[in-house]
Amino acid sequence: MKTIVPPQAAAAAAPVIHASPPLPSYIPPFGLRTVIGCLGMLLAVHVAGFNEHVTEIGLSDIRGAMHIGHDEGSWLISVYEAFNIAAMAFTPWFYMTFSIYRFSIFMTVVMALLSIPAPFMPDVTSLCILRAFQGLAGGCLPPVLMTVMLKYLPPPLRVFGIGGYAMSATFGPNLGLPLEAFWFEAVGWHWLYWEIIPLAAIAVGMMAYGLPRDPMHFERFEKFNWLGLSVGLPAICSLVTVLYQGDRLDWFRSPLITSLTFWGMAAFIVFVINEAFHPSPYFRIQYWRSRNIQAALLSLVGILAICSIMAEIPATYLEAVRGYRPVQAAPVSLVVALPQLIMLPLIAALCNSRKVDCRFVLAGGMLCLAASAWLGTWLTVDWVRDNFYPLQILQVFGQPMTVIPTLMLATMAMGPADGPFISGMVNMLKGLANAVAYALFAALSRRREQYHSTMLLDHHGTHALALQGMGNPIAHQLSGTSPDAGHVARNSLQVFHTYVHEQSLVLALNDIYAVLVCVCLGYAVMNLLLPHRVYPPRAPSPNTPAR
Repeated sequence: MKTIVPPQAAAAAAPVIHASPPLPSYIPPFGLRTVIGCLGMLLAVHVAGFNEHVTEIGLSDIRGAMHIGHDEGSWLISVYEAFNIAAMAFTPWFYMTFSIYRFSIFMTVVMALLSIPAPFMPDVTSLCILRAFQGLAGGCLPPVLMTVMLKYLPPPLRVFGIGGYAMSATFGPNLGLPLEAFWFEAVGWHWLYWEIIPLAAIAVGMMAYGLPRDPMHFERFEKFNWLGLSVGLPAICSLVTVLYQGDRLDWFRSPLITSLTFWGMAAFIVFVINEAFHPSPYFRIQYWRSRNIQAALLSLVGILAICSIMAEIPATYLEAVRGYRPVQAAPVSLVVALPQLIMLPLIAALCNSRKVDCRFVLAGGMLCLAASAWLGTWLTVDWVRDNFYPLQILQVFGQPMTVIPTLMLATMAMGPADGPFISGMVNMLKGLANAVAYALFAALSRRREQYHSTMLLDHHGTHALALQGMGNPIAHQLSGTSPDAGHVARNSLQVFHTYVHEQSLVLALNDIYAVLVCVCLGYAVMNLLLPHRVYPPRAPSPNTPAR
């Protein structure tokens, strides 16, 4: 007897086939012209990175030349970074509206032109306003690069495009210190601002020639997300400012930090709820339901923060303990930066093979970073620049082995039309990682240095009488410099405090390295367990039947 199945039951039993996302507005034929346009976009992103890192590293020289105090100078960094990171969250909506071609060129030109009057600003307030607009323009470029690589490159080359985007997280930041040393020592401090102008001109020319002139979509303004912009922009700026200014103002003992944290978190919660239900969001909160997105974005923040802290520790030690100028510390950064030009394509080619699981590449990279941090725990006051080279060589392998697989886990499960929504989220978290690294390093180094300084002075006071018979070697060395015993005593005390400061700083940096070892091992385990495997994209076979 034949059983009659009701239509409702048959529909319920049928497999659910989700509709594929809509295709992007325009995908050009791939060729040399497209490659030039993509390389121009990559250069523009590096120009924005140089504008960020070179001026940040050279802030001491800029403050001296422009007669700016330490506290006022710290606002130059926090204001720039706040608007830079906030711009990354909202950029995808705007370049989808005005077109990638027009939006990228306009923002690159604005960023370069704003650098011309920067050295001539009359006061700190005007310079902060200028740097805020410059950060806004520079922050608009990295999300465009990710979309360009996902949209315009054919599937077999898409992983190499991700490797090119990863250069902005590995190659660019490590090149900031050598560039600062070159421009300041060889040309002049004005070029710490102006160094982006010639490179920006080249990038604009390449983008104007190679990027497709896709159409504009002004009809998108009919569903413009006004609430998301009005609450999201101040929320992100407030939280980034808290991270950059929190340690200097002693965190929640400061009314400013307390207010920014409370109102920033409240506005950010409203922003996230609005993005979840708005028909035209800036990024899709629903992506966080994917285990791969969760693991990839959490790993991205952690990995970039780890790399940033690992780059900051040698610079801090060499400057504070050894008295190095940037030109003397530059080789330490170049050891990591220059090999990335070879390592990034090699790791991209490795991950582009379907036989290789990028999760194991990521775990291997985390082990390299953990080994580098473990070697750093042997840091002493006797180290010089050459002692850091083994640590940096391990980072040459670890940084691309972690960044490229992380970006693959975040993007390979997405379609081309999903690029704008994931790029804003990835780039905002990428910028936020630098702010988190800045806050963590400032808080950990200060508190651990204070702890070790207190312990050293306590031990000195406890055992001073027991060691009294051995004399005072510092005073003995300085006794011949002046016949005044009081002057010698004051100088001896100053030298003693210098030794205590150096030793407590070294012990604090050792503690930070030890923490990084544990964090790297934790991320290695997490990325072996949490995400599902993804495969590199391939062009569809001509024999595949259409569905």
